[in-house]
Amino acid sequence: MYKVRKYLLSHQVAPKWMVFLFDTAIGALSVIIANFLRFNFDINTVLEGGLFTHLVLVIVTNSLFFFVFKTYQGIIRFSGFAEAIRTTTALFASFLLMSLLNISMVLVAEAQVLIPTSILIITLLTGSFFMVAYRLIVKTWYRASLSMGQKVNVLIYGGEINGSQLKTTIEQSSNQQYRVVGFVDDDPSYVGKSIDNIKIYSIDQLQHVVEEWGDVGMILFAKPEMEVEVKNQVVDFCLANDIQVRNIPPIDQWIKGQLNITQLKEIKIEELLGRPQIKLQNKQVTDLIASKRVLITGAAGSIGSELARQVASIAPSILVLCDQNETGLYELEYDLRNHYPSCNIALFIGDVRDESSMESLFKRFHPQIVFHAAAYKHVPMMEYHPSEAIRNNVLGTKILADLSIEHEVERFLLVSTDKAINPTNVMGASKRIAEIYCQSLGNRDKKVVHLSSNFVSENGLPEHKTHTKFITTRFGNVLGSNGSVIPRFKEQIAAGGPVTVTHPDIIRFFMTIPEACSLLLEAVTMGNGGEVLLFDMGEAVRIQDLARKMIKLAGYVPGKDIEIKFTGLRPGEKLYEELLNKKEEVVPTHHKKILIARVAEYDFYAVNKSIDTLIAEAFQSNDENVVRQMKRMVPEYISNNSIYQSFDDMNKSQMTVNAAQ
Repeated sequence: MYKVRKYLLSHQVAPKWMVFLFDTAIGALSVIIANFLRFNFDINTVLEGGLFTHLVLVIVTNSLFFFVFKTYQGIIRFSGFAEAIRTTTALFASFLLMSLLNISMVLVAEAQVLIPTSILIITLLTGSFFMVAYRLIVKTWYRASLSMGQKVNVLIYGGEINGSQLKTTIEQSSNQQYRVVGFVDDDPSYVGKSIDNIKIYSIDQLQHVVEEWGDVGMILFAKPEMEVEVKNQVVDFCLANDIQVRNIPPIDQWIKGQLNITQLKEIKIEELLGRPQIKLQNKQVTDLIASKRVLITGAAGSIGSELARQVASIAPSILVLCDQNETGLYELEYDLRNHYPSCNIALFIGDVRDESSMESLFKRFHPQIVFHAAAYKHVPMMEYHPSEAIRNNVLGTKILADLSIEHEVERFLLVSTDKAINPTNVMGASKRIAEIYCQSLGNRDKKVVHLSSNFVSENGLPEHKTHTKFITTRFGNVLGSNGSVIPRFKEQIAAGGPVTVTHPDIIRFFMTIPEACSLLLEAVTMGNGGEVLLFDMGEAVRIQDLARKMIKLAGYVPGKDIEIKFTGLRPGEKLYEELLNKKEEVVPTHHKKILIARVAEYDFYAVNKSIDTLIAEAFQSNDENVVRQMKRMVPEYISNNSIYQSFDDMNKSQMTVNAAQ
């Protein structure tokens, strides 16, 4: 008995020939039992009745159909309903063949039957019973042997899937002992019912289930689509009760139809920060993008690369990908050609600050739609390199925007940031100036005098009418982007901490990269020129809470296993981001989540002159003069935790003196 149990627990699989011989032996035993039952256990009559002939015929026909139906290929300890059907079908086929032989002997040869029909029927019934029974016995024995170890009580979230198959697979997929004690679902139509005799509970009953079973070690999310609020509610409950949470892939992704324990994945924090996906007008996007020449700058970046994938799926006339990052551009091209082989893709390695290079790009490809995603975006880095921020974020945008006018681009979309609103840092202010330039360039057909006197206007109208529509989109923080806080937290947790947060009260809005790019595509269809588009970012997330949840999801206790360390605000960083200036208003669009910001309009010639002055200072690498000029152009730019705060203090003092005079 001990050796049998040891063999079962070793997970060795019995060879096919052994299963075949055992099934054949059961068939032979069934014939013997049938003969004894038929002749009332009279051994002499059994031997005289042709037992040997019956054995030979049944063994031969059974072996034939065992081979045809491959009854020996199944792993016995994992046998289920399908295996039982296959085995009994093979025995029934053998019974039919012997019956046909009997009929042939009587009708054609006018001889006696080879095996009496009564014996055939009894053989079929007893053989089917024994062959199915021994498989179930081995399966039960195997599971009982496993259950002698430590058990882990498991809840499965999702009652609409094939629960019975999932339950069975989970219990068989590892040396650990998993016992499914319940299903949980947010659909009221499932609550109270059962799957494979396991009850389905509601979310509100989670506490009751945990108390009833004493210890629930894990919840497996098997529902393909869940509301983020619901998933957060369940995960928060699990973290509070020391219950592990894991994702199960869709059934069609199981390895060879079976769930491998390595496929159970930890819940990603991104799944808990997302919001209900914005349903965009995909037909409008397709109608606009299809068959157009599309240019994406910054294509190797987080936003640019995902935008390239979404545009490639629409099959434009040509998709031009521009970036300085040679390796990133090469990897993106490889990925796109594998997934979208029919898309016409062209690469252009170039710097948006290089006017001759960009002019060559426009002359060569004549883009009709431009997505300008290339930018320096790291706040602390740009705080120490204002001249570089202007050369890349402002000059690069100016060059591309001017070329778009010259080459009659239909639509130019600038990817901006929420840090451009009431900026407290160089990066945000540089993006705000880029916004102002694009908007004023699109409006240069009409004379506009901005309320502020910071731009000195000039007389005169442009010689040529502007055909290009300039659209700006402001984004919050993007999950998974280069430089995002989440990858940094993951690295720090993996290293054992500490996890560094700049301030206890700092908050941010988050969105996914695919959602951000979908918004870009929607924006380029909606814009009529001059708009700044933004959308409902949902609820703000406190970064300290984010860090705590990530630590708990990794199986650690915040403050005990992994410390959270507050390092202070970085240069230029502020506690919260905004999507609107205090003087700006919003106007709804056809999509309730997408808004148009009513921003102040500027005179193009005044803006252009001020930007020329700014760029000239940037090429002199005179950072202090650069920042002073930025503050003159964007009065709401007030530095925070920065070496340039003294400039704001001087301005306030000057304003006080002027007021006193």
